[in-house]
Amino acid sequence: MKLVFFSHSVLLGHQSMPRFTSLLAEGMRRRGHQVVVWAPTARFPWVKSASSASKWLGYIDQYVLFPLQVYQRIKHCPVDTLFVFTDHALGPWVPLVAERPHAIHCHDFLAQRSALGEIPQHSTGWTGRIYQAFIRWGYKHGANFISVSLRTRRDLHRFLSRIPTCTEVVYNGFNQQFTQLIPEQARQQLTIRTGFQLLNGYLLHVGGNQWYKNREGVIAIYNAWRAKSQVSLPLLMVGAAPTHELARQHQDSDFKQDIYFVEGLADEEVRLAYSGATALLFPSLAEGFGWPIAEAMASGCPVITTEETPMTEVGGSAAFYIPLQSENEDLVHWAEVGARVVEKVVQLCPEERQETILQCLTNAHRFNTSEALDRIESIYLEILQCSESKIYAKAKALAVE
Repeated sequence: MKLVFFSHSVLLGHQSMPRFTSLLAEGMRRRGHQVVVWAPTARFPWVKSASSASKWLGYIDQYVLFPLQVYQRIKHCPVDTLFVFTDHALGPWVPLVAERPHAIHCHDFLAQRSALGEIPQHSTGWTGRIYQAFIRWGYKHGANFISVSLRTRRDLHRFLSRIPTCTEVVYNGFNQQFTQLIPEQARQQLTIRTGFQLLNGYLLHVGGNQWYKNREGVIAIYNAWRAKSQVSLPLLMVGAAPTHELARQHQDSDFKQDIYFVEGLADEEVRLAYSGATALLFPSLAEGFGWPIAEAMASGCPVITTEETPMTEVGGSAAFYIPLQSENEDLVHWAEVGARVVEKVVQLCPEERQETILQCLTNAHRFNTSEALDRIESIYLEILQCSESKIYAKAKALAVE
């Protein structure tokens, strides 16, 4: 196959999307396919601030200059080229190749849902609503989609208002190797590297400050658990520096001396964090996939997460679940319910914990990278074959006329 992958500009500062593009591109190259990656080149790199001027110059790069380049490039691409959008947020470029063989990878529609007022916990300004409508207008021109979860596909179908030609679900494969390490050794190494006292175990959360990561809910559950438990494990929050509100919540906690924030960990250190944790506490309000759930399980770490898709898709029967916090539910009551689940996991006897870990490792095998790439490759080939059949049929019909 001849594959052209559309990707985000590196100057946007994304981490997960460039990794996903690299995973696809390298995976298809290893399978013998011809691969190129197209992404906007920053014409205004001197504007690096978060100012509105920087944002608008970035839009000029992405939606004016880059489409002009693409328009010229596609003229030189063979008719059997498959154009692949590594993220549906690249939707505004889809009309450029809508009549050519193409595929669109869909990760999560949280921004789309928020812009339509579907998420009470997070509102979107008017410029954001316009931008998301622009993205939706673009990917609606697409015909072939690959979603990372059943939940993502369900949202996609709602926004398309039709069933597309191809709509498949392929769960993500790991973009790095996660293996079970000896917990005591992982804790010792992490204690040395961070300076935090983690030798006796700890609760772990991995995630940024996005509203749906629910870091405030993590601390609320931890506070409720510590207030009633005889166990006093610390809480390790791995991710971005805390927001002002999160820092205030931390300071107000009776257990603030045991809540540790750490940012900038290398991949190796994150793997240590998973392996050494007593449990991952991941009460997200929403996700596209929920990478930390799969990563923790592959590292032999029990997982406590929200009883909501796609967390339940990823966690399966191996995870421990807490209810999703409803819009009007009292935070204290919800946190107490979550705390009871935390206590259950922390108090597992050695035999129960080992059985849980085995279930986690078995479940994590579903997210095999090679198998995911094999499935994606087969979908790409099916799309090309279908497109070639349509082109042949169209040519035949014209010949008859």
